[in-house]
Amino acid sequence: MSATHNPLRDPQDRRLPRIAGPCSLILFGVTGDLARKKLIPAVYDLANRGLLPPGFALVGFARHDFGRQEFAGMIKSAAKEGARTPWRETVWKQLAAGIRFVPGEFDDDAAWERLGETMRELDEKQGTGGNHAFYLSIPPGLFPVVVSQIKKHGLATSDGDGGASNGGWRRVVIEKPFGHDLASAKELNSIVSDVFPPESVFRIDHYLGKETVQNILAFRFANGMFEPIWNSNYVDHVQITMAEDIGIGTRAGYYDGIGAARDVIQNHLLQLMALIAMEEPVSFKASSLRIEKQKILANARPAPRLDFHTARGQYVSGWAGGQQVAGYLEEEGIPQSSTTETYAAMRIDIATRRWAGVPFYLRAGKRLGRRVTEVAVVFKPAPHQPFAKHDVEELGSNALVMRIQPDEGVTLRFGAKVPGTTMEIRDVLMDFAYGGAFVESSPEAYERLILDVLLGDPPLFPQLEEVELAWEILDPVIEHWAKQSRIDTYVAGTWGPASSDAMIARDGRTWRRP
Repeated sequence: MSATHNPLRDPQDRRLPRIAGPCSLILFGVTGDLARKKLIPAVYDLANRGLLPPGFALVGFARHDFGRQEFAGMIKSAAKEGARTPWRETVWKQLAAGIRFVPGEFDDDAAWERLGETMRELDEKQGTGGNHAFYLSIPPGLFPVVVSQIKKHGLATSDGDGGASNGGWRRVVIEKPFGHDLASAKELNSIVSDVFPPESVFRIDHYLGKETVQNILAFRFANGMFEPIWNSNYVDHVQITMAEDIGIGTRAGYYDGIGAARDVIQNHLLQLMALIAMEEPVSFKASSLRIEKQKILANARPAPRLDFHTARGQYVSGWAGGQQVAGYLEEEGIPQSSTTETYAAMRIDIATRRWAGVPFYLRAGKRLGRRVTEVAVVFKPAPHQPFAKHDVEELGSNALVMRIQPDEGVTLRFGAKVPGTTMEIRDVLMDFAYGGAFVESSPEAYERLILDVLLGDPPLFPQLEEVELAWEILDPVIEHWAKQSRIDTYVAGTWGPASSDAMIARDGRTWRRP
């Protein structure tokens, strides 16, 4: 693949790809679903695009007792199955030369000593130069023990007992959720900050690596036609939806007790809201983006009447994808007494001059009508319409919809005259799809994020302050729901509980049907 058609090229020079320097990626939880389905294929694709150096190494740490060849075979199988770029044996052979495996439990000091020895061996023989990124693809409850072990064995600094003596950087990558409320997030931040400096901590939100999410910034600030109407004078409300048609699958142990609000609203949807609502940054440097996002999160709060402007529900058995599916309480591993929500919706108000009086409606759920993530900016009607009432009976609100997945693109809904002798106005759609407009293929989100980690480029990663501000928004809603003894239900394959429709109807609005 040529550099000129590389979607991860250097933004300062389209002719030059952004290539990581010599380094290793140390994967904790390397045998888990995330590593096998996303991370390992992303590493191969980066190598296949020519974005990883010959000195790159991939180290797996897990309790399995793999031999090196057996482990390399597992990596190869996962890469082949999930790669988005063509398979090339020459690329694989170069990647395989830097693959290592360290068996052991997270509380096994001997295993951590072996990890330190492996890092030193890679510095000497693979040329990683003391540059190592620790990727914590593990349950959140294990973050503290792993981070503490990294510190204990001197692996967090290049001059520690377990590190290299020739300098280099150390970084840590942490998957969401980052805590389960504000107090736990602060505690975890304290543990991580005691080991790694802020610039070396990368909190992954894979949604921020999606091409369409980044296009929000390009769409808003590269086009003069939209910015003048991006405010309360013209915008009626904003809907942010993340709908999944699947259930919890094998994630019962993780999902129950977490729920839809903690799982995706606290991170994905509030980050999308911040990007939609933020003011124009002075640049696209991480510090400038962070300042503007933090301003929005600091001034965003749930609507005052939580009983009126929040809703939650659990799916019950129904038809989804043409087949009968079980309800949440019938899923394996879920206790019958569970009140964990599989659907969550809430209204957020932003107290700024630009957005005063414009509600942001956020909703997320499992076993809904179809899989879709989108941001819909719904505009106010024209202040005067010189048409007869029956002329505009089929005219809805103008809306600009940014589709994040699965069909990335932008749709603009507006009114147009129906051909004929009468003045009849009807909604029409103008549609832009990434797949049809660009020759370049969009990189998978984890490709971009892993490369950014290895380059030390942090614009797409939420920082400590953003995480804590998001919990300040969500905590009152979670506390309100905890006081309720029952939870609403909705049939699998529908669009959520009736209470969600009632919530938005109280404001005289309805949910979009994606």
